[in-house]
Amino acid sequence: MATETSIEKLETQTDSNPLANSRIAFIGLGVIAEAIAAGLLRKGLVKPEQLVGSHPRSARREELYAKYGIEMFEQNRDAVIAAYPKDSVAGSLVILGIKPQRLGKVLDELKGSIHQDQVVVSVVAGAKIETIADELLHAAVVRTMPNTPAQIGEGMTAWTCSDAVSEAQEQQVSAMLEALGKTVRVENERQIDMATALSATGPTYIFLVMEALIDAGVHMGFSRHVSQELVQQMILGSVLFARESHKHPAELRNMVTSPGGTSAEAIYQMEKGSLRTVLSKAVWAAFQRAEALGGKRKEDK
Repeated sequence: MATETSIEKLETQTDSNPLANSRIAFIGLGVIAEAIAAGLLRKGLVKPEQLVGSHPRSARREELYAKYGIEMFEQNRDAVIAAYPKDSVAGSLVILGIKPQRLGKVLDELKGSIHQDQVVVSVVAGAKIETIADELLHAAVVRTMPNTPAQIGEGMTAWTCSDAVSEAQEQQVSAMLEALGKTVRVENERQIDMATALSATGPTYIFLVMEALIDAGVHMGFSRHVSQELVQQMILGSVLFARESHKHPAELRNMVTSPGGTSAEAIYQMEKGSLRTVLSKAVWAAFQRAEALGGKRKEDK
């Protein structure tokens, strides 16, 4: 029986794992960028030698190298150049994982250094694809917004891309983001801002509710430790039950709301306090802020 050639083996490997032969540069390695790197390594989608990164602080560079074996650079351009594929099969991604206020400076530093075969993936809140593409003189740009549970592989990530991103590059980006949890590709950038307000900012709402419930438990007489354990497991179990049952939240709520019971009284007080309205206003305000961040950057250009 004939054996596979090395090229056939490489193609088979690439088909099953689009990142098998890729190189990835992390420009800035903050919380989300580190979560991406950790997720890729944890799932075995890449090896440490496929990753490079940049960070201005030497202590942080040393920490990341010791923790993940990622080759680190002080200069952003050096990381981008190091990530450029040295063969025609491999792909290359450049992840912008910097703080929004540093975006302009970093884009200026990287201008002209991105190879035409590389795809730029931004996790910078509010940063528009057009802004990044214009500043970098590079058309292949993906915009995405993970959330903090991505750090444990349970994230929710929305993403979209410019027309210049190839199908192969889309597959690489999708594989990378799926290492963080679930993903959804949205139709346009407005929906990225919407996802930023709903799912990316969403853990903030949940953590605030958790804090309030834990404090309520302490107020009733539980120790903080016991109250926290009760609340965390209750929220986790409720989410898992909702996902497994495929029922509408209103139907699930009705299942546990007996006439004149404790749930009915609790719901009455929450409705009286306009909890729904407050949450809706919070999400809308976050959405407007995400849009404003992109608009402000455009004005600053």
